[in-house]
Amino acid sequence: MTTAQDLITLVRAYNPKTNAQLLADAYAYGEAMHEGQFRHSGDPYFTHPVAVACILAEMQLDDATIVTALLHDTIEDTKSTYGEVALKFGTEVAELVDGVTKLTNLQLNSTETKQAENFRKLFMAMSKDLRVILVKLADRLHNMRTIKSMRPEKQVQKARETMDIFAALAGRMGMQWMRDELEDLTFQVLNPEARTSIIRRFITLQRETGDVIHKITGDIQLELSKANIEAQVYGRAKKPYSIWRKMEEKQLSFSRLSDIYGFRVICRTEMECYRILGAIHQRWRAVPGRFKDYISQPKSNGYRSIHTTVSGRDGKRVEVQIRTRQMHEVAETGVAAHWSYRDGVRVQNPFAVDPVKWIASLTERLDTAEDHEDFLEAVKLEMYQDQVFCFTPKGDVVKLPRGATPLDFAYAIHTRIGDSCVGAKVDAIRVPLWTRLKNGQSVEIITAEGQRPQTTWIDIVATGRAKTAIRRSLREEDRERFIKLGLELARVAFDHVGKRMSDRALTTAARRLSLNSSDELLARLGSAELPARKVVQVLYPELTVKPGDEIEPSRAIVGLSPNQTFARAECCQPVPGERIVGITYRGMGVRIHAIDCPALTDFEEETDRWVDLTWHSGPHAAVHTVSFDMTISNDAGVLGRICTLIGEQKANISDLRFSDRKQDFFRLVIDVDLRDAEHMHAVRLALEADSDVATIRRHRDLKRKP
Repeated sequence: MTTAQDLITLVRAYNPKTNAQLLADAYAYGEAMHEGQFRHSGDPYFTHPVAVACILAEMQLDDATIVTALLHDTIEDTKSTYGEVALKFGTEVAELVDGVTKLTNLQLNSTETKQAENFRKLFMAMSKDLRVILVKLADRLHNMRTIKSMRPEKQVQKARETMDIFAALAGRMGMQWMRDELEDLTFQVLNPEARTSIIRRFITLQRETGDVIHKITGDIQLELSKANIEAQVYGRAKKPYSIWRKMEEKQLSFSRLSDIYGFRVICRTEMECYRILGAIHQRWRAVPGRFKDYISQPKSNGYRSIHTTVSGRDGKRVEVQIRTRQMHEVAETGVAAHWSYRDGVRVQNPFAVDPVKWIASLTERLDTAEDHEDFLEAVKLEMYQDQVFCFTPKGDVVKLPRGATPLDFAYAIHTRIGDSCVGAKVDAIRVPLWTRLKNGQSVEIITAEGQRPQTTWIDIVATGRAKTAIRRSLREEDRERFIKLGLELARVAFDHVGKRMSDRALTTAARRLSLNSSDELLARLGSAELPARKVVQVLYPELTVKPGDEIEPSRAIVGLSPNQTFARAECCQPVPGERIVGITYRGMGVRIHAIDCPALTDFEEETDRWVDLTWHSGPHAAVHTVSFDMTISNDAGVLGRICTLIGEQKANISDLRFSDRKQDFFRLVIDVDLRDAEHMHAVRLALEADSDVATIRRHRDLKRKP
């Protein structure tokens, strides 16, 4: 185990003015508090806090952060208290240790709703002092390095949590080396066979082609020498997980991957960065679309570098990153560069981002989410996606995640601009709203008074801010329509059980369902969030239907003579809950038509054939077939999802036939077996809500009259 003196020596190497006594006292206190405790591996527990402190010392962080690492588990796992730590080591350290303890207790691998709340707490802790998350990341890195001593199921749980949260967060903070190592350690646990396979293929490739990295490094160094540029060139093979992710995203085999090597050129000045870029592009052909200038447009975490991909030796694609030494220090440590020390003083790196401003920019766009689901989606979108930088017509820069569209751009400027957007120009050319924006483009948003967000916009936008704003606007706009529809569904449900719907009944049902008002109850009914059947059940539990209690199809109609037979007319396909009338046919019994069926005009002069009928009151079996005429997108998985949506509504598809097939859409008729009008409305609403359903209407075929 690293001794106290070893740790002090490590810190003194970059901070000669370190408070050695403070480090020694923290080491002794932590060791005493954890005495008698052991890790799963059997090692003394204190080896873990010491290892975490060493990781942070390698990042050249300040004394308070190193001391926090030594004590980060004392308040949680020992008899130590916040007050005692504050008394011995100061309020700053006590606050940091307490913050790490709270992060540890968040249980970030919990359910979606709880996870969203945990993310809120995590960002709150980060906003207080970002060093808390630096200690936590180092803590997780050491735990992943020693994970083999855990039970297999615990390994998988920790690995997934690390991949989903901590690796992504490290990348967002600009700590790319830590992200790479966390992802690789996680990859070893979650998919060891794939990782081993990639490493084997690398070994085979090296055997066949020789030391490609050494050769290409020499090629680049030669070109720089010709241009009289002094710089260091470093090459490496990309990490196994990075290669695996690229294989999965592009659906390519290892042999077809081209840019599996990365090279870094580090120079002295920003001017030299661009000279190096020119020398490389003069010697090798640049790959279109693979150039990014993060020097002129830095990332929000302070990252600056030029990225280019060229066709290098033997046609192999080679990614080259060009940056100065100061840019490199920020690229390696990200936001942590703010606390880095050298020669006893905090490093004054002009590219190090102010952590307070950085965390404020990250959380600002997450504060508008109204519920857990929206917040969690916004967090993941903000954390996991790289950025593009676009310009307003006035030249202001707008930062967006990769894959963002003009709609995201509009909402990034202001919610009002997004809501009223009707079009966009990119580099002065009119483009569709679903166009994916690229770095450096100028975007002009076209608005119109009276324009409102469309349901399909949810699938177009990429940012959490835009998705939240669109959903909020749609909820407000749809509320009135849903209330009207809910009123009709409630009326049908009450009629089924022979009860009269009233304002008092709806208010009572809303209260029993823990809803604020009868309007909220109706809105949920209309949006299919709440079945009308449940409203009736909470008011009249004695009428709750048990399996087998449905009305038999042969007794569904009231008003027939004892010897009369009946069948539903295929032209209008009436269902229980709809007003109906019967038409008698010689030798065929009675055909049941919906009261608004166009076919009834044929019998206006034959009133003696009309029979006044109603549906039997009560629950009906799902045997009443209704045909829906639909137009859906011709995309993979759409038809399967449509069938799943119908199944989720406890409805059965009895037939399906296509009436038109085009390159971009299908038109089809689906026959669905339903219980009643309420059931039909629920199925239709579920289908209308799907963004790939362009139109849906009830199919009525007058050619199929009796």
